[in-house]
Amino acid sequence: MENNLLNVLNSPLTPEQAETLNHLIAGLSNEQIIWINGYFSGLNAGRQGISTGQTVIPQTDHPNGEVNITVLFGSQTGNAEKLAEILHSKLQSAGFNATLQSMGSYKTRQLKSEQFLFVVVSTQGEGDPPDSAQLFYEFIQSKKAPNLSALRFSVLALGDSSYEYFCKIGQDFDTRLEALGGQRFYPRTDCDVDYEETADAWFDELLNQLSKERKVSEAIVSSSTSLASSTITSYSKRNPFSAILLENLKITGRGSSKDVRHIELSLEDSALSFEPGDSLGILPSNCPELVAELIDTLAINPETIVTDSKREKTTLQQALLHHYEITTVTRPFLEKIAAFSGSKELGQLFQEENRDQLRSFIYGREVIDILHHYPLPGITAEQFIGLLRKLPPRLYSIASSYRANPDEAHLTVGIVRYQSHGRDRKGVATTFLTERIGKEEETIPIYIDSNKNFRLPEDPDRAIIMVGPGTGIAPFRAFMEEREVTGAQGKNWLFFGDRHFHTDFLYQQEWLDYRKNGLLNQIDIAFSRDQEEKVYVQHSLLKRSRELYAWLEEGAYFYVCGDAESMAPDVHEALLTIIEKEGQVSREKAIEYLNNLQQNKRYQRDIY
Repeated sequence: MENNLLNVLNSPLTPEQAETLNHLIAGLSNEQIIWINGYFSGLNAGRQGISTGQTVIPQTDHPNGEVNITVLFGSQTGNAEKLAEILHSKLQSAGFNATLQSMGSYKTRQLKSEQFLFVVVSTQGEGDPPDSAQLFYEFIQSKKAPNLSALRFSVLALGDSSYEYFCKIGQDFDTRLEALGGQRFYPRTDCDVDYEETADAWFDELLNQLSKERKVSEAIVSSSTSLASSTITSYSKRNPFSAILLENLKITGRGSSKDVRHIELSLEDSALSFEPGDSLGILPSNCPELVAELIDTLAINPETIVTDSKREKTTLQQALLHHYEITTVTRPFLEKIAAFSGSKELGQLFQEENRDQLRSFIYGREVIDILHHYPLPGITAEQFIGLLRKLPPRLYSIASSYRANPDEAHLTVGIVRYQSHGRDRKGVATTFLTERIGKEEETIPIYIDSNKNFRLPEDPDRAIIMVGPGTGIAPFRAFMEEREVTGAQGKNWLFFGDRHFHTDFLYQQEWLDYRKNGLLNQIDIAFSRDQEEKVYVQHSLLKRSRELYAWLEEGAYFYVCGDAESMAPDVHEALLTIIEKEGQVSREKAIEYLNNLQQNKRYQRDIY
């Protein structure tokens, strides 16, 4: 610390000011110094009249102050955005001139003048970009993209290895930026659902490389906060709150083919808060019977001590119960099994021409099924858990308003039970919530997962159109509670659908009450199995095309929540058809219209 003390010769301070500051610095931790650094940067920005709309770090006297860095993110659920914010904070703490921007608001003409570009982007569904990143993704892949020979870049890709196109969008950005002439500053890093440690390592490598090139003080770089410490404020994914189950009520009727529950959890004494559109992260445990069967198949003592995913010592049984994914088979897992077992048959599945066979083989199988097909005699407990990925949290749209129910969080949960490959299957989180809480386990580890890309209009007088079939209705229940408790005057229109009116109309009485008291101005329902010809929400949209288009023209916000594979694309297509027909424009102009809605946050989706 003494080497960092000021004197009047190396600063513009008076002797008295230098003495006061040195006295203060001597008693500060690294974390406190970082905070004060950020505070003074913000104070200086405020004095210079810098807009708060975009985070800008003023030029400093550091040699690295000449380096301009842009952190660019494309995020659907908010994870990529959070990581980008953390990286930006680290760069700021190290004295770099950095800006943080969303792909949705990024001006493409800036790209050719960028010096350093650090991209953080997720992949959705079957290899799609986040909604907010769609236009920038299309631009970067087009002939309009500029030569980037002066650019140095690195990409952090987020994905889920249980999907075929794992981290595809990040990989596409990485490949395309290089093809345009950019120089890879640091190799692309792919993150699975347990992304924290991998992302933290990427942050550190970027800062280390930058410090070498610009000779940044090692003291500054080493004092940069880790992802773990910067993300944990009170309760979080790494430090979940233990919630108590208040209500577990079946809300589908007798005879329904579905089992949907209304779940209420207590947040009392947690200090947790949330906004409509946010999700609740559940950290479930695996089914004890399935864990027992797995251990029995491995022929390993369940009390064998292993090092779990948190680098703590525990038994194999506890590790499989609480820390590792055993109900989803991923390609990386199969590749490890093939290598360990030496199976040529399994190895052939990874050839490009066998992609469809691999997808078919994985579908509906769990880890236990693979072990039955490809036994691993002699494998140790440590070796086995090394084949598995961490047990990821499950996210559920919160179905209540914090302002209406500040000590509770409500969920709408469809219980997953089915048969596959001759075995009964259960959803990990849904059966954890509805079958084991209160019997085998007393509390539920939870955290709030903020979703800034699914928000009510800032102007409460704006109209909203909500499309939420099935359990996709959840966030719109929260929207309506919020609109009611805040006295919002904007009009509200709901499109809901499911299989049968008499058994599957979720929260029916609540919607009827809202319609009766005038808060819900319009409601259109589509029950697919109540007539010979199946009817879905997209058909309801098309039937109301003239009025729906009029609402959009008047400034309404359009929201979609639910299935990403079929429903969301069908609704998107219906919207384009409506805009073409009612606006009397070409398909190209309709796409442009919808893109503008998306850019202005008037078309938002929470799809999965």
